Amino acid sequence: MSPKKLTVLLLSILLVIGAVLAGGCLQNGVGTPPAQIIENITPEEAFTLIQDNQGNPSFVILDVRTPQEFADGYVANAINIDFRSATFRDELDALDKEKTYLIYCRSGNRSGQALGIMDELGFLEVYNLSGGISAWQDAGLPTVE
Repeated sequence: MSPKKLTVLLLSILLVIGAVLAGGCLQNGVGTPPAQIIENITPEEAFTLIQDNQGNPSFVILDVRTPQEFADGYVANAINIDFRSATFRDELDALDKEKTYLIYCRSGNRSGQALGIMDELGFLEVYNLSGGISAWQDAGLPTVE
């Protein structure tokens, strides 16, 4: 076999091996963006999520009620960003989209809308407390007064 044909054969083999390896990586999810998790959860699931993430700096509890509602009682360690504020979307957009968020409001309406906004903004993992803090309290779970 001539050196030219041998070179073409070796290059062809290497090309096939490279294609197979690249295809295997894509099938295993390497090089693809992580899947988003945007979902509603029960108060009990939210409580478990909080317990599982105690001390985790990448876990944030976000209360989207008004500051007055927040002052009446909130889930421990929650941060308040008022859904009704003119700057709400901008405040959300400024947050680290790679952290995990648990969001809630009074009944689940505002936080449900916030969940949609966070989905649009590209947050990776957001959980909405179904029924809001009302359902949380009805389940007998603790709040800070």
